[in-house]
Amino acid sequence: MSTMTLRGVDESLAQTLKELAHNQGVSLNTLALRLIREATGVDKRKRTLVHHDLDTLAGTWSVEDESAFRNATRSLEAVDDEMWK
Repeated sequence: MSTMTLRGVDESLAQTLKELAHNQGVSLNTLALRLIREATGVDKRKRTLVHHDLDTLAGTWSVEDESAFRNATRSLEAVDDEMWK
């Protein structure tokens, strides 16, 4: 196995890589190898993207809000028997 040295890594990039490795629970070396393998096409990138853009809305409906929503969308549950003949 080869050993390589990467030069020219500025402090900002180094810190970002360290934080990413820490957040993923892997070593900096493991992270770097995975990123290089994915970027070169040796390994396919894993789809692990997680969105948090609606987190603030989770669990915010009151009982009245839910009732109003169900009443407003009730007609969408109806099946038109004539259409399905």
